[in-house]
Amino acid sequence: MSGGQETNGWPGLRVEEGEDRVVWRLNRPEVRNAIDHELVRALHDACAAVEHEPKIVLIIGEGTTFAAGADIAQLRERGRDDALRGINSKIFDRIHKLPMPTIGLLDGYALGGGAELAYACDFRIGTPRTRIGNPETGLGILAAAGAAWRLAELVGEPLAKEILLAGRVLTAEEAQSVHLLNEIVQPDDLLATGHLLADRIAAQAPLATRLMKAVFHAPRGAHPFVDDVAQAVLFETEEKQARMTAFLERRNRKEGNR
Repeated sequence: MSGGQETNGWPGLRVEEGEDRVVWRLNRPEVRNAIDHELVRALHDACAAVEHEPKIVLIIGEGTTFAAGADIAQLRERGRDDALRGINSKIFDRIHKLPMPTIGLLDGYALGGGAELAYACDFRIGTPRTRIGNPETGLGILAAAGAAWRLAELVGEPLAKEILLAGRVLTAEEAQSVHLLNEIVQPDDLLATGHLLADRIAAQAPLATRLMKAVFHAPRGAHPFVDDVAQAVLFETEEKQARMTAFLERRNRKEGNR
């Protein structure tokens, strides 16, 4: 699937629905897709729809930027109570916990909140002009929407500290070398490559994919019990029986043709 039907009227977010996936297009190119209150509200609504009807999510920015961060004009006016409300941290955590995998498609800058949105995705595909970093301390604040802990899990503590404490911005090649980017493709191929990855995910059993993602992100203390419970659910499904039967039949046919 390479297209879908647009289904919303949010000015900052375009949603294109497909049968097994949805594309979220950040649509504020005039401000490099800066993440403001309105976009956060739109993302919450989009999350609610995917939580109700689980689908693979592809996130891309309109124009030549994924997301240059939070809206600085709004950010400058935020005070203590705004920080404690966790405006961005809550939406990125919600995206991270969506039932099906999420794919961030990063062209150009993914900085600050834009980088933290990318870190919340399960997969990240970039272009040669992708740049990823967290310049928050240079603005007198910190990366408080997931980077402070999620980035170290993704790239390791030494590099995470360079990015968070010394303002290092990674090139696409550097990000791929530490597996922060799964792949680098040309800008014109970015969305199509995201759909190819979504095709591979969609070919798996949907419930098994959902439970595998949930088990993967379960805290260490929940294992192995959570693994066994999830497996017990899957062992009783018709899809498990059908897929394993089909596998055995294919193997028997191959052996019979030798």
